Amino acid sequence: MLRLSNLGFLVLTAIQFILGMLGNGFIGWVNGSSWFKSKRISLHDFIITNLAVSRIVLLWILLIDGVLLVFSPKLHDEGIIMQIIDVFWTFTNHLSIWLTTCVSVFYCLKVASFSHPMFLWLKWRVSRVVVWMLLSTLLLSCGSAISLIREFKIYSVLGGIDRTGNMTELFRRKEKEYKLIHVLGTLWDLPPLVVSLISYFLLILSLGRHVRQMHQDCGSSRDPSTEAHRRAIRVILSFLFLFLLYYLSFSVLTSSYFLPATKMIAKIGEVITMFYLAGHSYVLILGNSKLKQMFVAMLRCEPGCLKPGSKGSVYP
Repeated sequence: MLRLSNLGFLVLTAIQFILGMLGNGFIGWVNGSSWFKSKRISLHDFIITNLAVSRIVLLWILLIDGVLLVFSPKLHDEGIIMQIIDVFWTFTNHLSIWLTTCVSVFYCLKVASFSHPMFLWLKWRVSRVVVWMLLSTLLLSCGSAISLIREFKIYSVLGGIDRTGNMTELFRRKEKEYKLIHVLGTLWDLPPLVVSLISYFLLILSLGRHVRQMHQDCGSSRDPSTEAHRRAIRVILSFLFLFLLYYLSFSVLTSSYFLPATKMIAKIGEVITMFYLAGHSYVLILGNSKLKQMFVAMLRCEPGCLKPGSKGSVYP
């Protein structure tokens, strides 16, 4: 018999998994079919398509992890199953985070307007900058997954130490080393977080300044162009809120081994993580004119609604 907390966790996980698969699957299908038919794809569409695919993989990993957490806690915490899940989670999670950072940098360089020479230099080379970021993303994601090998070796040593009676000095030393490596592993996420925050700050600052300038020139806050920029700011703020929420949930999941009520904290972290993976896909859809138009047409069951061809907005 399932406990009420486990039942609620499974229901929330199932709902968010379905919503996330629909949202990210829609992005991947629309951009993928357009790519297949035209034999070419824009850099922006390429990034968010790969982002959607990485999130689909993350959703499956979290679903499997959640089911094991409820129905087989021992299998979830020990052995090769845990290590396989951790490796796939670490690689795909870092890939998703860096792809999100690439999206923020792309929007910032495309949309924001500043006169600083360094910003202009990057703006003129936006495609080259983002391509190099994508290559670095793959390498860093591989590096983060490989770094788990050392952590797993220490974990295996901990599992083999006899802890009957007083805790041995070896166990205490190895446990401290394991915790240190586990915490330091989260530092892989600091660079994309900093870059994303800077990009969003510059983008919001530029758009806000542009809205104020247009208001002064036009004398009306209901100008269509002004409203479009304000909608873009609201979308970006939603984007930023979800991104920070994801980092919070990821930190909770990473630290859950060392906190009281480990299982409950892990469940809360997984629910928040899946909320981000599902919710952010719809922010991307509603903020992109091509995806939004096709999504609304699909909901209305309009014929030919998923035929590619219209160009999307540059906003996230």
